[in-house]
Amino acid sequence: MANKLLGRELIEDIAAFTRKLRATFDARVRERNMTLPRARVFFNLNKKDGINQRELADRLELETPTLVRILDAMEGQGYVERRVAGSDRRAKEIYMTDAGRVVAAEVESLAEDVRGQIIAGIPENDLRTTLNVIRAMQANLAAVRGQ
Repeated sequence: MANKLLGRELIEDIAAFTRKLRATFDARVRERNMTLPRARVFFNLNKKDGINQRELADRLELETPTLVRILDAMEGQGYVERRVAGSDRRAKEIYMTDAGRVVAAEVESLAEDVRGQIIAGIPENDLRTTLNVIRAMQANLAAVRGQ
């Protein structure tokens, strides 16, 4: 019984934390005239510049038409460019421009600052344990989803 209650409290707190984190980061990027979805595109392009548009939509958990609108705007601002992927003219790879790299670095710096503030004062061992627990929970969730 205690395990069920603890599990419920843990999941509810994680969900609440995630919502508050998203809202906080959204407010910070809006101060810089950006949207959270665009910031998330920059995060992913920082990890893998030249990512396939479909893969990017999957990583962002967005429908392709939604991502296309975001990329259209970012391309219009000169932050990204789409290139044909190999011989399939329908498949597009997304690359940052030089201007996009500047903004991506600003977004990454902002995120690093927020992360630093959030984990301030928490011992490294506690952070490692938390990371291990969350990764185990992710593995369990993947099993529940049948992946």
